[in-house]
Amino acid sequence: MVYRPLRHIGRLGLAACAVSLGVASLSAQTAPSTTAPVGPNPSRFDLFTGYSYFGAHGQVKPANINYSSINLGAIGSGAYYFNKYVGAEANFVAHPDGQNDGLYSVSGGLIARAPMQNFTLFAHGLVGASYLGGPNTDCGDNVSPCSIPTQEHEPYRWGPTLTAGGGMDYDLPFFNNRFSLRLFEADYRYIHADFGPATSVPTFGILGGRANLSGVDLSTGIVTHFGHIIPPPPVTYTCAVSPASIYPGDPITVTGTAVNLNPKKTATYKWTSTGGTIAGTTATANVDTKGIAPGAYTVKGNVSEGAKPGQFADCSGDFTVKPFDPPTVSCSAAPSTVDMGGSSTITASGVSPQNRALTYSYSSSAGSVSGTSSSATLSTAGVAGGTSITVTCNVVDDLGKTATAMTSVAINRPPPPPPAAVVRPSTSNLCSVSFERDAKRPTRVDNEGKACLDELALSLQRSTDAKLDIIGNATAKEKTPAKSKKIKKADLAAERAVNTKDYLVKEKGLDASRIVVMTGSDDAKTVTTVLVPAGADTSAISASPVDETAVKVQPRKAAVARKHKK
Repeated sequence: MVYRPLRHIGRLGLAACAVSLGVASLSAQTAPSTTAPVGPNPSRFDLFTGYSYFGAHGQVKPANINYSSINLGAIGSGAYYFNKYVGAEANFVAHPDGQNDGLYSVSGGLIARAPMQNFTLFAHGLVGASYLGGPNTDCGDNVSPCSIPTQEHEPYRWGPTLTAGGGMDYDLPFFNNRFSLRLFEADYRYIHADFGPATSVPTFGILGGRANLSGVDLSTGIVTHFGHIIPPPPVTYTCAVSPASIYPGDPITVTGTAVNLNPKKTATYKWTSTGGTIAGTTATANVDTKGIAPGAYTVKGNVSEGAKPGQFADCSGDFTVKPFDPPTVSCSAAPSTVDMGGSSTITASGVSPQNRALTYSYSSSAGSVSGTSSSATLSTAGVAGGTSITVTCNVVDDLGKTATAMTSVAINRPPPPPPAAVVRPSTSNLCSVSFERDAKRPTRVDNEGKACLDELALSLQRSTDAKLDIIGNATAKEKTPAKSKKIKKADLAAERAVNTKDYLVKEKGLDASRIVVMTGSDDAKTVTTVLVPAGADTSAISASPVDETAVKVQPRKAAVARKHKK
């Protein structure tokens, strides 16, 4: 009854292979993706678990009892590849008792593969040991010699085994190509087992004998890939210095960027600088530039996760320390023009590019300036009018660097004394001539009017540089005696003025150029006269000039004759 424990062991082996398939798949799903082969990079180690069918062919001699094929089976193998194509493989196959047989095999040998796009072909040759049992002669409906039953199964025996075969895998596009489906694996297997001295049938004991068994293993399942044949890319390191140009004392930050680090390892960082003091143990470092001279400097960094080539890298970055810039200043005056003895506010606006402390001072070409801040006062006491004062604004920083700017203030000249008042002669109204008495000749100068004009002529002869304005007026309702129609008021006024001038020129001998004939706006039958001395202001005289050529002068002789006749 030795075979029954072995039967249970075989079934446990089959279950273990099935569990290992699930565990391998689960571990592959939870493992970091960095260990999976990506793209054309073949795996370093392959684990295959799956189902196996063993098609047996052979007999136990000398009884000539045939082995039968075993449908129940599991297979597991692990292959470690030395390079992209060749590796070593260990193989375990479990075929528990089928109808009446059982087989377990452990083998090892070489494996070769040919990676292609999405597919991999492989072939292997293995040598190992097999644990073979059976066959049982209780064959049911089989023909002799199975018609003679035996009570015992042939005991399991160890023997050598040779395996040769190959297959094809399809790379599944999941989880970064970690898994492949083994489309098929077909192996030829040769097994030899010695069951001891042979016993003739019929017998109720163990038959014994020797078995030279050959058969085909057909398998399928899942291949899980681990590792990479091509080593991971080397670590690279770059540095960025910010800012790259500074003044002494300004801080600098250096940032390193490492690529292809292994997340499972802890990287170490080191920093050095040719200028200033650098501190930092991570991917970021700070440089203290206080006290270093202007010039160009270099920062170097190192990142390492191991001593092997490709596990460490260096980087470098440059920075420049600039000399301090001198300050700048602008200068202005408000007001820029003052009276003699006045003052002006001087404003200096100094700027240090590095925000250094500034000291202010002032000077002037005349007058005096007081103040030591950004504002000062210019006094112009004692400075003559018409002078332009130049004011200089000065700034100096704590390093002795200076800057200057200038502005100017003009001193007004004193205003000249006001001119003497000019007294202009005034006009004077003289006598007025009335035209109310002669209704038939409303524009004729009568004797009373002539008496007025005789006195006026004497006044004009005494004032040889004066002129005379004769202003004729008329009423709005005046009518001519002959036609009894209204005439224009301006026509009557103009005729009266012209007749008056005519008398003065022809009867009194006055210069016609000294007399100006005009019409006024009074509603009266009069002529008014105004004496205009040389240089007098005539703006108060409101009258319009008359075109004398368009006015008919009343004949003086005819008028006198009619008077005597009457």
